[in-house]
Amino acid sequence: MEVILKEDVPKLGSRGEVVKVTEGYGRNYLLPRKLAIEATPGNKKVIEQMKAAAVRRQQRDKAEAEALAKQLEPLSLTLVRRSGEHDQLFGSVTSSDLAAELEKKGFTIDRRKIHLDEPLKTLGEFTVPIRLFRDVTARIRVQVIKEEAAAQ
Repeated sequence: MEVILKEDVPKLGSRGEVVKVTEGYGRNYLLPRKLAIEATPGNKKVIEQMKAAAVRRQQRDKAEAEALAKQLEPLSLTLVRRSGEHDQLFGSVTSSDLAAELEKKGFTIDRRKIHLDEPLKTLGEFTVPIRLFRDVTARIRVQVIKEEAAAQ
């Protein structure tokens, strides 16, 4: 069975591709979940139009992401946290914390776009990548300081 993918499907293909799948996989999984449509001549013409619209949308999104990256690059976040001996934090700084801090500065960024290998658990200065688009990544500086030092 040939289907046209409406969304990116891992290990199968990306949006707009015509792929060959087994009858059961197509009818029982892809079609009911609206991940694909049957590859008929009429649907192939519709997909060509969808591809052209997707290319235009992708170019617009990339331009917006690049503009946002230019705004984020000079940005520096300072987080005040309680810490114990040897500069270990009581808890950690996660991507959700960073997203909330960016929200306070006027940037709405999904926490899943903030790429921390692991949560920040020590005091110091870190560079955190934010993946805004496929090949557009902004890096912000995050400084985690001790609560008592901030009070002084």
